[in-house]
Amino acid sequence: MTAKIAYGDVEVGTELPAQEFPVTRATLVQYAGASGDFNPIHWNEKFAKEVGLPDVIAHGMFTMAEAIRVVTDWTGDPAAVVEYGVRFTKPVVVPNDDQGATIEVSGKVAAKLDDNKVRVDLTVVSEGRKVLGMSRAVVQLA
Repeated sequence: MTAKIAYGDVEVGTELPAQEFPVTRATLVQYAGASGDFNPIHWNEKFAKEVGLPDVIAHGMFTMAEAIRVVTDWTGDPAAVVEYGVRFTKPVVVPNDDQGATIEVSGKVAAKLDDNKVRVDLTVVSEGRKVLGMSRAVVQLA
């Protein structure tokens, strides 16, 4: 596959379509099974509170993976992402109700680089709080 976005069609400041990702306790159990990360802070409310958390929290790598979907959906090719990094700033707290939590992600082209690459900066929030900082991807465009 190749990115569907052409380097010449983007400028610094180009905004990617924002997305929201719902997270429920069931989502966390599914992710734990797929990743093998069964840390009880991600599924056991009693344990999470005993260690000082407000409630069960989403896996950091899950949050990171949901955020990059904004970029992969935009390019049309997950392999277009050549670098990706974040800082984990706040946890995504997932209450035990029918709604769960929502991860809101927006992004924009922050720099045009050599070889048809761009740097995309992402803003990732949940409940109005930034949950990932320095969330940046380098993307190879067509």
